[in-house]
Amino acid sequence: MASEADEYHITSVDERTSEVFRMLPRERKKKVSAANVDYFLIVSSVSLPAFKRGIIDRFLVRASQWEIKPIVIFNKMDEWNPEDVDLEFEARRLKFIGVDSYFISSKGLSFEKESFMDKTVDDLKKFLKDKTTVFLGQSGVGKSTLITNLSDGKVELKSLEVGKVGKGKHTTTWTELIELPQFSLIDSPGVRSFSLDDIDPDELIYFVPDIEEISLECKFNSCRHLPDNKGCRFFDNDWDELTTDIILSRLESYLRIQEELDQNRAY
Repeated sequence: MASEADEYHITSVDERTSEVFRMLPRERKKKVSAANVDYFLIVSSVSLPAFKRGIIDRFLVRASQWEIKPIVIFNKMDEWNPEDVDLEFEARRLKFIGVDSYFISSKGLSFEKESFMDKTVDDLKKFLKDKTTVFLGQSGVGKSTLITNLSDGKVELKSLEVGKVGKGKHTTTWTELIELPQFSLIDSPGVRSFSLDDIDPDELIYFVPDIEEISLECKFNSCRHLPDNKGCRFFDNDWDELTTDIILSRLESYLRIQEELDQNRAY
């Protein structure tokens, strides 16, 4: 609320329904960068920078930790080469864990749609209506252009070309709330890597619920979920081939992240 001297004062504080945060272990406190967020929109490129499943899986860990519904955007579809990325598998993989995915060209360019690409930019706008959504993704994946598109040109954010080595150039340097008539967007700095080093490796599995659920069916509580572990449900299963591929790809990501966190703890 502003006074006659244009000085602002806090008159009330709303209750937080969600938080986007990182833990600061040394200071033993939580650093909150956004609150009351409804959706967590993960933007990924299918061309440059190159698609990285591991980045998406890291963001999904955060979404689970924050208890915010994630959505995945596969952007730059006008540049998609099917030989580089099997998007049908990625879509089924996300659907298996209850995550919606959209396939778009944020520049509005046309592209050949496959049967599994059933959601449009207009569908996304309807989904985001009256909600607050935080946008995250590597630098150069097209977040700024996408936000401009979703705002129907009412908000034009600066964007730059992807560098020759495939890494994006940072254009957003601070977290910004953009309020539109239909919905609110929170833009954040792009990241080239996404560290989870503030998560205890012993607690990681709680933020990968599909892996946790299956792990409860392993014969031994000490199971490390490796092919040579006796009674491991992941490798002693009756799933069909596609389901097996999806689950093992999720397990692979989980084990890779856990190994990184274990190394950080040892360090």
